[in-house]
Order: sequence, then C-alpha cells, then structure tokens
Amino acid sequence: QGQLVESGGGFVQIGDSLRLSCTVSGRGMSTYAMGWFRQTPGSGNEREFVAAISRDATETNYADSVKGRFTISRHNSESTVFLQMNSLKPEDTAVYYCVAKAVPTHSDSYYVQGWQYDYWGQGTQVTVSS
Repeated sequence: QGQLVESGGGFVQIGDSLRLSCTVSGRGMSTYAMGWFRQTPGSGNEREFVAAISRDATETNYADSVKGRFTISRHNSESTVFLQMNSLKPEDTAVYYCVAKAVPTHSDSYYVQGWQYDYWGQGTQVTVSS
C-alpha cells in the first residue's frame, strides 16, 4: 500500500516558479501511474485535474489551464514525482494533491479522473499573490 507525502508548496508572487515533490513509500513507485490534482478556494470539495504521468514516464497529460507552464516528471529510482510550476498566476492558488494508481508492469497509461486513483496525499498549499 502506497503512502504519499507532498512538499514544496509555499507563498509566491505572480510569475514565480515552484517545484512540488511527492515521495511514495511502501510499495515501490514504479508500480504506479501518478498525477496531481488541486482544490482551489471556493471550490468546495471539488478537486480538479492538473497533470498525469504514466508508470514508465512515456506519457503525460495536462489540464488546459496549466499546459505550457507546468511539467510533471518522475524519478522511479528515488520514488519521487515532481510538478514544476512556472509563470504562476493567482488562479493557481490551491491545495495540491499527489495521487497514485497501481497499474500493470508495462502500462503506458495515464489517468485524469480523481476516482481512478487509489491513493491520495495530504496536500500542500500553494498561494500566488498579486
């Protein structure tokens, strides 16, 4: 069973960059497809898709709102997935959640729906100030 711990959130200005990290413990990270979701202020309990990466890192997918600014990557040997966030905007302010889905050995699939994931981290706050 995987446990996810996010880090790297913080308070930044418009246009700044941040890199979020998520470390997977327990079962090896190489058995998971990974992703990031976020919950923005005022959204209630809704968490929106941000980015996803396949188990073998050959496939990625991004929400339109972050495409070209955010990059998801992973280091399976270090059991860590990253979200590099550039050109941050106030609307990127949110709690960011790392997610993991157990997949078959040779899977190159990514997933964009929250219900598809097996494990969620506790979240890390990102605040972008104008």
